Amino acid sequence: MAKKVKRFVVKETQGGFTTTQTVLVDKQTGVNYLYVTSGYSGGLTVLVDALGKPIVTPVIDEE
Repeated sequence: MAKKVKRFVVKETQGGFTTTQTVLVDKQTGVNYLYVTSGYSGGLTVLVDALGKPIVTPVIDEE
């Protein structure tokens, strides 16, 4: 059976009882995403800089 590899890494999480904001980093591309949950709903979006380009974190090869 193939080893399951996690593609996303949690960079930062903050929030309270009902609302949570989490920054995820794609390990393959380095693109940063913001995931927000509030109660039973949530949303995911790409984080962008002032010019509208995706925020990219340098990818470190773990293997």
